[in-house]
Amino acid sequence: MLTTTLLGDPRQVVLRFLRRLRHERIWREPFPADWTALIDQNVPYVRSLDDEDRAWLEDLVQVFLHDKVFEGAGGLEVTDEMRVTVAAQACLLLLGDEETAVYPDLARVVLYPEAYVATRRSAKGMVVEEQEEVRLGESWDRGVVVLAWSATRHGARNVHDGMNVVLHEFAHQLDQALGEADGAPELPRGMSYGRWAAALGREFEHLRDRAEAGRPSLLDPYGATNPAEFFAVATESFFEKPVQMKERKPELYAQLAAFYRQDPAARLAAQNPKKHPG
Repeated sequence: MLTTTLLGDPRQVVLRFLRRLRHERIWREPFPADWTALIDQNVPYVRSLDDEDRAWLEDLVQVFLHDKVFEGAGGLEVTDEMRVTVAAQACLLLLGDEETAVYPDLARVVLYPEAYVATRRSAKGMVVEEQEEVRLGESWDRGVVVLAWSATRHGARNVHDGMNVVLHEFAHQLDQALGEADGAPELPRGMSYGRWAAALGREFEHLRDRAEAGRPSLLDPYGATNPAEFFAVATESFFEKPVQMKERKPELYAQLAAFYRQDPAARLAAQNPKKHPG
């Protein structure tokens, strides 16, 4: 009883211990200098990280690249630049979690050179309809993320436009940890599902109203599609437009900051104190 009360479920304690040992074996290998250069070149967001967060990001990237298989599609030959650029962005979402398993349900990342065509199936009564769609990325609930490399690179290099396909699809991966993506991922201990649902639900309805009226919004109107897409779109803006979100949508920002255990607005303020004196 003492162990359970103070440390949590003993099985989970053991799993965390074994996972930490495994990660430490991976971290014994030095982080390649080529990877550091690729991150600096392709993922300028890392300039906002302090030394501690940058070191932790590199640790996470090592585990990600050790565990996940990358496959090229549409004739694409996967390179280290592609692997490192995807991993660095995906791991930004995990920086606040010191015990992360690094997307344990993800096995493969499939990369297309450009936007690709996928088939969407929908059921209407007894009839199953198929429709071809042009996509930049998708997240499967069977351990796969699919990305267009052109969009991946563009999103990484444009850090303030609120559009990042890797952050979007890996937010879906976090959302899918408990099953189908529904905008209600597993929350860290201490967070309230009621407050989460209230804050995100209110902003979802607001975005949907503006989208239907053709009015601009801080968030991509694609987030008005459903709650799962809203969470993914909100994640993009949380990391890429944090100051605007904190000022204009403080409750949404507060919930995402608690979920990701990060404060990107404060990072920017520390990086540019003259621009953000408050």
